[in-house]
Amino acid sequence: MIVTDRFVFLHMHKSGGTFVNECLLRFVPNARQIGYHLPRALVPPQYADLPALGLVRSPWSYYVSWYSFQAQKRQSNELFRILSEDRTLDFAGTLRNMLDLGFGGGKLDAVLRALPPGYTGRGLNVPAPAMDRIRASQLGFYSFLYRYMFDSPGQLHIGRLEHLRDDLRRMFDAVGQPINSAMQAYISHERPRNVSVHLDYARYYDDELRALVAARDALVIERYGYRFGN
Repeated sequence: MIVTDRFVFLHMHKSGGTFVNECLLRFVPNARQIGYHLPRALVPPQYADLPALGLVRSPWSYYVSWYSFQAQKRQSNELFRILSEDRTLDFAGTLRNMLDLGFGGGKLDAVLRALPPGYTGRGLNVPAPAMDRIRASQLGFYSFLYRYMFDSPGQLHIGRLEHLRDDLRRMFDAVGQPINSAMQAYISHERPRNVSVHLDYARYYDDELRALVAARDALVIERYGYRFGN
């Protein structure tokens, strides 16, 4: 979470937030980081009336990015370890376990036991009591994260990772944030940050798994007009 005099930026997991965090801390006076992957509900009271900015991405793409990032780490996090059954499951099997969490799937209790009771300032940074809210939500994991991060009263501006550079300019304009030449150059030309290495995400899905994500993550897919493969 980055707070400024004009707005708050909420960093949703693996959705382009590292790029934006660096931009804000480098170019926006008085910008400061006060937490990592914290939701809008935890914005300090003195900033609660400011508009919030955030980014989303295609859920199909998110799941491939998350899986690839964790699978390539020497020590993956507990969520990945449990959902992949200690790396014995492939992408499809791991994702099916992940998508079942919103229906109280069999892995949820194990995930909750493995998560810390409070915020740690690293990784996904969703403590067990917050994650437990997914139990009967009937949401896909990414849609649960979206609701967890952003569903609080107040003005909200959301951009799409797929249009990050253009949408970031649009959001800054909406909240009256000036863009000087150095900031403009960063937005236009700086390389992406914290990118996972994987093939085109569409290659990881069969028809059944693609449809399952479409059903479980309809909240984000329909709200932001995502289509598989685009």
